[in-house]
Amino acid sequence: MSLVIARDIHKSYYLGNSEVQVLKGIDLEIQSGETIAVIGPSGVGKSTMLNLLGALDRPTRGEIEIAGVRIWDLSNNELANLRAAQIGFVFQFHHLLPEFSAIENVLLPGLIRGNNYSDSKARAAELLSRVGLGERLNHRPGELSGGEQQRVALARALQNDPPLVLADEPTGNLDRDTALELQTLIFEMAQERQRSFMIVTHDRHFAARCGQVLQMQDGRLSPVATEDF
Repeated sequence: MSLVIARDIHKSYYLGNSEVQVLKGIDLEIQSGETIAVIGPSGVGKSTMLNLLGALDRPTRGEIEIAGVRIWDLSNNELANLRAAQIGFVFQFHHLLPEFSAIENVLLPGLIRGNNYSDSKARAAELLSRVGLGERLNHRPGELSGGEQQRVALARALQNDPPLVLADEPTGNLDRDTALELQTLIFEMAQERQRSFMIVTHDRHFAARCGQVLQMQDGRLSPVATEDF
């Protein structure tokens, strides 16, 4: 069974009386353990699509299933529980809470899900060690480099061990060497637990390392052969 199935997804916004069509019929399946890159110019709807797949926004038309569940049949509380259990998010801007330490930022999703504090803290420490920050657990974001902050964000996305991680330009603000290190870490994390990663990126070298590359153009997705890069 596919982890994610999206059928005929449309999304429109309205400016006054004018309709702006962003997505014009997205069909997509994501298998367990699959890494998918989505490329395309800015403003074509890549982030909009991630928000829909992550149940952060509703489509104008179409259906999305995650782990066999039609997500728009769920109540708001059920949607929140599904996001906590099934989906991790990594953004271009890490969105760490500046007043919290690295370990506190990472354990938060576990607490939101209702997990035991001690278990959540132990899990957060394990993940931070796994991403190379075992010596930085009590540092606040302002005391970490940009690459270290994104490592914290990746650990936070994995705190509840979700089968799906949605990443929106996760290395877009990093220098080349740091970006390559984080990209390699992402692929290792995907392989270890057969997690699925959908990654929006402008970095074609990053995209070429993924198992599948899709291009968004005019509100639709089409496959791209990696040998064309």
